[in-house]
Amino acid sequence: MLKGFKQFIMRGNVIDLAVAVVIGTAFNAVVQALVHDLLTPLISAIVGNHNFASLTFEIHHSVFSYGSFINALIAFVSIAGAIYFFVVAPMNSVAARRRQGQPEEPDEVPEDIALLTEIRDLLARSSSAPGPE
Repeated sequence: MLKGFKQFIMRGNVIDLAVAVVIGTAFNAVVQALVHDLLTPLISAIVGNHNFASLTFEIHHSVFSYGSFINALIAFVSIAGAIYFFVVAPMNSVAARRRQGQPEEPDEVPEDIALLTEIRDLLARSSSAPGPE
């Protein structure tokens, strides 16, 4: 039983997943700090208020706290923007530079499409060949 557990733990995909979770957790702290310490004060300087949680409206004695939604929306857009501009865009740029010197590989035609193309060509040749009259 312990041998099977050891094999399970030592498989590559389990180790890779564990490393990804740890790195993701650490990266989350970096992104949260970027958003809370840099982007939120920037928004506060532009808008004049950094916390919209107190914004509410009331209909028939029911209070709607739309400010919390605005806070969550700003945090989401800020985090998504930070991830895109500080991670995705630079990684795409690096990948494009690496591919610059390499010739593009032609797209491989799926086997079923290649077979249908061959049948089409054979039918076209047989219908254009002179037949017995």
